[in-house]
Parts: sequence; structure tokens; C-alpha cells
Amino acid sequence: MRISFSFSAEPRGAQGKGASRRLRHTGKVPAILYGGHKEAESLAIEHHKLFIVIEDERFYSSIVQVDVGGNVQPAIVKDVQMHPARNQIVHLDLQRVVESEPIRLHLPIHFKGEAASPGVKTQGGVVSHMMTDVEITCLPKDLPEFLELDLSEMNINETKFLGDIPLPAGVTIPHLAHRNAPVVSIHSPRVAEPEPTAEAAAAPAEGAAAPGGAPAAAGAAPAAEAGKAEPKKEGGKK
Repeated sequence: MRISFSFSAEPRGAQGKGASRRLRHTGKVPAILYGGHKEAESLAIEHHKLFIVIEDERFYSSIVQVDVGGNVQPAIVKDVQMHPARNQIVHLDLQRVVESEPIRLHLPIHFKGEAASPGVKTQGGVVSHMMTDVEITCLPKDLPEFLELDLSEMNINETKFLGDIPLPAGVTIPHLAHRNAPVVSIHSPRVAEPEPTAEAAAAPAEGAAAPGGAPAAAGAAPAAEAGKAEPKKEGGKK
């Protein structure tokens, strides 16, 4: 079983939002460790030690060791909640790992050969990534750090899908049978629409009347009506 990170934690007794808020004020992160056919444990972890490792993508795709009072337990990271306005970890979810049971987590996809691909190098295409990670399932002993997809043979207007990602032995993509989603493509760069020229801007809009045209003719109708002679009234008394 590959272990990439280790950190210590201590049990926390008080529960609830208020207790978690007070814990954060002391420089610690509330966490929970569950699974593995054991009761869930509420933990507290030093914020500065945890903050150092959350920027490493391997932290989310590796098995970590959690030392709770001398009891070392392997686990995987299921969720890291961040404060919406500050660089602060709000909560950490960990799931215990059992060697004989499959685990399920997201692995990053590493792309190689982009610049050397014919679609980019000679055909002027642009690489577009639709996915950067994928959920996999495997036994803990078979867990890789990442998956790799080679783009060096791709041409313009070509796409690679989930089914094109080489998988190490023992690793599967659970949703692949239902949806072979696109992962990356090479397409032509978008051409910006040309700015309208001064002549085009000055030209009358389609359907607009030219000077002396229909609007003028329409306006002549009242004048014609005004020019009609009023009928003469017959004089004399009845």
C-alpha cells in the first residue's frame, strides 16, 4: 500500500457549529474519520500542517496515514471544505482504507505530447481539455498517483475519450460502461469576427427608406387630403 502523507490528529469531544468555530480559533481543523467497519471518529488536526499539503494534487489521490493517539490508520481524502473568503480549511473528511476492499476516488489526468502532436505542431490546432480528473476504483495496493493520456499522435478535429485512457492493472473507471465521455480534443482556433468598416456602419440598414422614397410618399397623403376642395354648401333658406 503506497503511503504518501502522514499527520497526527487528536480526538475531539465537543460537537456542533459553535464547538467547531472555537476549535478553528485555536488553529485546528475539525475532521471526521469514518468507514472501515468502525465507528466514525471526530478529530482535530493542526491547520498549518494540513494547509501545507492540500496544494499537492497527490494528497487527494493517495493513501494517507492518520495517527490518532498512537493508533495509525490508513485513509483517503474524501472532501476538503475551504472558507469562501479566506485561505482557511473549514473541515476535512477522511475514509478509512481496508486492504482487501476496493476504494473509490478521483485521480488527476496528466496529458503528454500536446506540443508535439500534428494537430498542434503542423496543423495549427488548439488543445481543449474537457476533463482533468476521473473517478476510479481499485484495491489500495493498485492505486496509482495519476492517469496519463498521450496526445502526441492526435490530429486536428480529433477527440480522445475516457475509454482511450490506459488503465493500470486492477484499476477501472466505474461509469465508463454507461458513458464514454470526451476528455480532450484538438480543434481549429476560433476566428474573431471582423470589425465593421466605416462604410458599412454608414450604410443605411436593410429595409430603411432612401431619401425621397416611401416615407416621403406616405407623408404626402395628408397633403393630398388637405388639397381637396370642400363641397360647397347650397345657399338660400330652406
